[in-house]
Amino acid sequence: MSSTILTIEPYARLITMLGDQLIKNETIALIELIKNSYDADASWVKVSFIGFGEDFSLKSSSKIVIEDDGCGMDEEILKNHWLNPATPDKLERKRMDPRTSKGRILQGEKGIGRFAIFKLGKKIRIISRREMQQEGNMSTKEEPNENILTYDFSKYDEDFLCESGEKKQIFLKNLQVRLDVQTPREIVEKDIRFGSVKKRRPPHGTIIEISDLKSEWSDTKIKIIQKEIGKLQPILKIIASDNNQDNEIMTDFSVWIYKNDVLHPIHEKYKEKLIDCLENKAVLKIKNGFFFAEKREFQFVLNGEQKKLSFKDQDIYGLKQFQTHLEEWNSYPIACGDFQYEFYIFDLNIRSSDSSRYALDNDERKIIKEHRIYLYRDDIRVMPYGDPDDDWLELDMARGTISASGFLSNDQVVGCVYITQQQNPELKDKTNREGLIEVGRASSDFKHVLQLFLKYVRVKLYKEYLKNKKKHTQDKYMEQGRFLNLLSQTREKFSSNTEVNMLIERLKNNYLQEQEVFKERLERTENLAAVGLSVETASHDVILLIRKVIDQINGLMEELKFGMTIDGKSLFSRLRSIRDYVVMIETQLQDIRMLFPSAKKRTKQIHVQDIVEKVYRLYKHALDKYDITFHLATLGKPLIVRATDAVLLQVCVNLFDNALYWLKADPHPHEKRIEVLIDGNSKSMLFSDNGPGVLEQDQPYIFDAFYSGKGEDGKGLGLYIARQLLERYDYQIALKRFSREEQLKGASFIINFAREDLRDEE
Repeated sequence: MSSTILTIEPYARLITMLGDQLIKNETIALIELIKNSYDADASWVKVSFIGFGEDFSLKSSSKIVIEDDGCGMDEEILKNHWLNPATPDKLERKRMDPRTSKGRILQGEKGIGRFAIFKLGKKIRIISRREMQQEGNMSTKEEPNENILTYDFSKYDEDFLCESGEKKQIFLKNLQVRLDVQTPREIVEKDIRFGSVKKRRPPHGTIIEISDLKSEWSDTKIKIIQKEIGKLQPILKIIASDNNQDNEIMTDFSVWIYKNDVLHPIHEKYKEKLIDCLENKAVLKIKNGFFFAEKREFQFVLNGEQKKLSFKDQDIYGLKQFQTHLEEWNSYPIACGDFQYEFYIFDLNIRSSDSSRYALDNDERKIIKEHRIYLYRDDIRVMPYGDPDDDWLELDMARGTISASGFLSNDQVVGCVYITQQQNPELKDKTNREGLIEVGRASSDFKHVLQLFLKYVRVKLYKEYLKNKKKHTQDKYMEQGRFLNLLSQTREKFSSNTEVNMLIERLKNNYLQEQEVFKERLERTENLAAVGLSVETASHDVILLIRKVIDQINGLMEELKFGMTIDGKSLFSRLRSIRDYVVMIETQLQDIRMLFPSAKKRTKQIHVQDIVEKVYRLYKHALDKYDITFHLATLGKPLIVRATDAVLLQVCVNLFDNALYWLKADPHPHEKRIEVLIDGNSKSMLFSDNGPGVLEQDQPYIFDAFYSGKGEDGKGLGLYIARQLLERYDYQIALKRFSREEQLKGASFIINFAREDLRDEE
């Protein structure tokens, strides 16, 4: 056996993979070079498009020049770091001290961002001069020379497979780059002007000249680059509501773009327009948001009011988004770390003609839809998150595949999420700088936590906004006058016109007839509402009983099929068992049948205790499954009320169903209980559970149609219909304030059956 030690020798085409192919487009390539200037502590970058035609047409003399006043590079840095792919220089510096002398957090660490330069052209000339360096406390030295690094890859084809038309193997080590050292000529101290701004150019920094350009350029591309540069640092921190220095946007870094020595104008002040929309047109403004991974808690300011939200709160653990990841979140710490966020939510369904302060005109809609949810690491943007066509949190995907009404749309949210290398070390950029590496739990947890919060915003906060918006619209119509009042006003105005008065009378009669029809239809709909819920609840037990009957019958048939002798006593016992199962099925179906609309018409004297026990039988299997104890107590004489079985059954079904939902969803370990107290003396029934209870902000709305504290699981009709049905008999249902002597510490509802007139209606 023989062995040979081999070395890895990359081909020269690796250059195209690290630069041309890895970088998405020339816009990102140019921004990568600008970010290098930021890491070099530059206060300004000047990007010049030189030698282009009026329409940005390329000429043989066309070149792009990127100049900055950063710390620059000396001969050693150029030789040992710049020329070597994947240099660990920045990574080692970040581990020792991630901050530059200006206090900026170093962004790059992979040592390949510089190869973005080859996305732009084949001839590169880099002039750099190192800033004065402090050596201890005694003396300083200044780089006395300019260093010029020259690449000329024009003789190679696009893939580095041919040299001057001749096909040959070209390895990375075969590429030659010339390094010259000269007396400073270009990077010297002098005055420099940016538009109307005059600056003193220091004797250090870097100039990159790129020629033999690969791409066509245009005025449109330059505008895009200007916008992208404007988004390089946080677009929203400028409107932070406090004066915390950590929340202030940096203003010591600016980029200027020139074409043929003429400053390229910024055609629109989009940031000012955007800020105006965010502050004045967003229906929900979520600012100063913090997520604390260890505590699993969100803190934020909602429309000026401080809020706190924990994974233990029912608004969170009731969401399907939470339940989907419940097992992993209960088993492992959240790996992404702490982060900050702010979101602005818009109502795109408000027409500009509506008299709403949140209405967006066409220009405002356009500017809102140009932004999404941005991600910033140490106040530098992680691209392409935030682009109009980017859906990195999969909001639109969820709307299309799960429920359009259950998720915010990607284009109605403008936001920023802020991470840091210190707090979020496991959230790493992809090699091509386009998003996060989607491997491991950190990036997965990060996305899921953000999706969870935005889900809460949609099903809780935005839903409340929509409800208030609807109520406001209805109130506005009511202020304008009821229909019958309008008819009366019209009749008074045309009192002398017989023909008009006859028409008004016909309108009034038709309107009253339609109201009766609609009222009947509404009652019919309300009467049907609980049937499906009851059938769904009882079907599990019914199916289970039917299977037992089938098993018994199949056993008897098998024994008879093979000629086995069946003992008479055994046969009797098995038939009796089958009969008992069938009787139980009949009882369940009889209870459900009482909910049918036909049963709602027959009012009679009803023992409330009988109704509660019937509904308990429907829910017994589910309550046992989740270890929920049920206790029924009575006080005074039996409570007998006049109503229908169906109405009281439906009311109790909704109460049991709500209690079951919240008790089984409650993540806090405790003995779970439902207690019912029937008081014949006060003619009332108290229904209590020891779940999480009704949130204070939900309490005014729980009896409103289509409002549910269950988030996406609730339809918002149960308690509304219960109240409507009881009010037909002058009975009342209300949420009862907590009283330790009377009820469990959870949700408690009191039904009052007392009324002035309890005469027979038969």
